[in-house]
Amino acid sequence: MQIDNTAIVHPNARIADHVAIGPFCIIEDEVAIGAGTRLDSHVIVKNYTTLGKDNHLYPGVVLGNDPEDKHFAGPRSYLRVGDRNTFREYSSASRGTPPGARRAARRRPAPP
Repeated sequence: MQIDNTAIVHPNARIADHVAIGPFCIIEDEVAIGAGTRLDSHVIVKNYTTLGKDNHLYPGVVLGNDPEDKHFAGPRSYLRVGDRNTFREYSSASRGTPPGARRAARRRPAPP
């Protein structure tokens, strides 16, 4: 495991062997990164994100932001990335909306 001395890695993050974390990366709590994955500089991996094996994240990638669903009300949700994926410069992937969240958001009590 190679972690640049400028990277910030939460102590509870699960980092497999043979992972390279570049300069100025931020790895939050509740993150798992699979073997052989490489994070170039300035990558952010947020809570509740899991990366499989042999992924490559180029500079500026952000994974695990809140869902881009306007009905998202804050329940825990996850981002799971499989094996051998490439995220190019400054791309992002947000967490998913939990199943049923949209239906629940539409059920509002009738006014009194």
